Amino acid sequence: MDRDQGIQLINQYVKNKNLIKHMLATEFVLAQVAKVLGENEEKWGLAGLLHDIDYDLTHNEPHKHSIIGAEILESHGVDPDIVYAVKVHNEIHGFPRKSNLDKALYSADPLTGLIVASALIHPDKKLNSIDTGFVLNRFAEKHFAKGANREQILSCKEFGFSLEEFIQIGLKGMQEKHRELGL
Repeated sequence: MDRDQGIQLINQYVKNKNLIKHMLATEFVLAQVAKVLGENEEKWGLAGLLHDIDYDLTHNEPHKHSIIGAEILESHGVDPDIVYAVKVHNEIHGFPRKSNLDKALYSADPLTGLIVASALIHPDKKLNSIDTGFVLNRFAEKHFAKGANREQILSCKEFGFSLEEFIQIGLKGMQEKHRELGL
């Protein structure tokens, strides 16, 4: 599956525009992480793009989220590595995150929310107006963007990055595609 097919699939399953922006943001972060690690940017980006494909269907049943998503992706012939990464990104299931892709998706998922929330408190509400230090300061504020699980973001160490490096990489990925995110 390529990105265009992934977008078509999202349009079939996801109606919430903010969720779509989150999925795009996760795509951009993972593609940037892949670039830094010398991994397949398209594959990693596609994992980010598709990771919440089932959220509209499962938002009231968190124990089904990511399982249904993996089934949807598998039925559409998506790369098994992507299917597995999507399946294990929901920690409620306790599945092991084996590959760097699995670990990066798990860590990047809440990072996008932290970065977006950081941009939205800036006077001009633009990604290009914030820097790594700004996001790091927001990370340290426990009551800021409470939904952005700090421990999950900190798991970036499992695939080789300090928190500062990971935020810098993620922010760069999102800033390069800020128009698509509307920020």
